[in-house]
Amino acid sequence: MSNITKCLVDIVVLIIIYFIFLFKKWKGRGIDKLIVNTLMYVYIIMVLYVTLMPIIVSFPFVFNHPYVPMNMIPFDDYFSGRGDTVRQILLNVIMMVPFGFLLPIVKGKKLLSCILWTFLFSLGIELFQPLINGARSADITDLITNTIGGFLGYLLYLVVKLLINEILNRLKSN
Repeated sequence: MSNITKCLVDIVVLIIIYFIFLFKKWKGRGIDKLIVNTLMYVYIIMVLYVTLMPIIVSFPFVFNHPYVPMNMIPFDDYFSGRGDTVRQILLNVIMMVPFGFLLPIVKGKKLLSCILWTFLFSLGIELFQPLINGARSADITDLITNTIGGFLGYLLYLVVKLLINEILNRLKSN
């Protein structure tokens, strides 16, 4: 079975969960909540696709490979000159910007809460990666850069929020 087919199983299950449990609940709260929550859900599915999938078909094989502990030396690959670390660092930051941007919209989280939730989301991914796939490893650098991405996303949210308030204030004064 190809990797795309394996991932398709996960995506179908996530789509079923959306329509059976989440769509009606979010739709009942208004179209704005439906759109924002759906956007966050799709974003999380995309992150899971990039970082963990295939998940469901991997469960029977979770213990068929050794668990590689997390690399706990921050930016070790960068300082050692291994791989395409600058690209990986940038991608990890960029990947979590939408999380930091959407979380305060969806859940009304403040800065420290947003940073904590970004950290925990990233930590969950990092801890599960070696379980799901023996070829993947967890890295403290990913945890740091993902958290920075969530922080930057929150700052972007603040900028947009201020711009929207400014536009609304100008419209009220005219």
